[in-house]
Amino acid sequence: MSEKISINTDRLLGTIAETARLGGLPNGGVARLTLSPDDRRVRDWLREQCAGLGLEVVVDEVGNMFATRPGLEAGTLPIAMGSHLDTQPTGGKYDGILGVLGALEVLRTLHEAGVTTHAPLTLVNWTNEEGSRFSPAMLGSGVYAGVYTPDYAYGRKDVRGESFGDALDGIGYRGDVAASAVPLGAMFELHIEQGPILEAEGAVIGVVQGVQGLNWYEVELTGAAAHTGSTPMPMRRNALLAAARIVESVNGVALANAPHAVGSVGFIEAHPNSNNVIPGFVRLTIDLRHPDDAVLARMAAAVEKAIGEAAASAGVDAEYRKVAQTAAVAFDPQCIESVREAASAAGLASRDIVSGAGHDSVHLAGVVPTTMIFVPSAGGLSHNEAEFTSPQECAAGVQVLLDAVLAYDRRTAANRSGNRA
Repeated sequence: MSEKISINTDRLLGTIAETARLGGLPNGGVARLTLSPDDRRVRDWLREQCAGLGLEVVVDEVGNMFATRPGLEAGTLPIAMGSHLDTQPTGGKYDGILGVLGALEVLRTLHEAGVTTHAPLTLVNWTNEEGSRFSPAMLGSGVYAGVYTPDYAYGRKDVRGESFGDALDGIGYRGDVAASAVPLGAMFELHIEQGPILEAEGAVIGVVQGVQGLNWYEVELTGAAAHTGSTPMPMRRNALLAAARIVESVNGVALANAPHAVGSVGFIEAHPNSNNVIPGFVRLTIDLRHPDDAVLARMAAAVEKAIGEAAASAGVDAEYRKVAQTAAVAFDPQCIESVREAASAAGLASRDIVSGAGHDSVHLAGVVPTTMIFVPSAGGLSHNEAEFTSPQECAAGVQVLLDAVLAYDRRTAANRSGNRA
């Protein structure tokens, strides 16, 4: 394959604009929550695009979508590319979907060029990566990798009480194929960085080495709702006061484990949420992350202790549960080298980087060789309507995805040939 194959940048940018209208928000962002009507619409759109390439889309039991382009070597496991289509409630138009649209553009480019890889290529859309509607995040890839059972996924409920299983049926995307029935041989995930490092250093490509570990908690604090004017301060059981102390403690634990630790309370819900009623019940979530599992374990222990102390100090009861726990992940050296080779061949400034955010590749790395490719996020913004990656950076990332997959395909085909010899 002597002649370089280049993606169609205009077509890529057109698909980004087109899909951003599915769940589009007035300020340019996207609200496309998992298994919502807009999620169904974008899934239908993706299925149609794959059909246009002559590909059939297989949907598994938790809604993960797979579209495979055959390769030259029958029986060879596919090289997968993709990410997710769901967004945050006020998300941007690049997080996740750039990886899916990038994979689609790779398949379109190869189709037009008449090039067939040794191994099959599979485009993947993983269900519920964000976790903004159904907790935990990365649920579909977690079921695929055997981290969660399908029944566990079906039983997860959103804040309105609707189950994942019912919502999956509601949009018609519960497939009849077992989650483990679609074999993959490797996984390449293109994604925006969601942080400021690449932009600050003038790098266009992040060669992702792995992902830091994370712990997610759900906490429920139960006190007593009472009148704010007639209940003496010493006699109050204020659940929101305990929550405030937990928020401060989480921040303190992260600072105490700097510079690589992060921690936050990203969701909080107080009841009855009235001006003149002391909050009697609070639900909140805690997110802790660190690239060293031992440090993360110490952070988790400190936060669990702080929950108990905060509840006792406010006279409320506390219940907490760890709803997600992923160990720090190191990606596959051959996949990483393929990305590095592709960025270098394109003359693009790159740097090695560890992902601060969790991604579907965290789960995939446990079952197949995996890596990620990052492109910059302007101002480090993500999970925000103002999220932006320039057209040139998007195109560079997809070109590196194409070239990395081709490099990996050549490398693994040579290895198989050598083994047969």
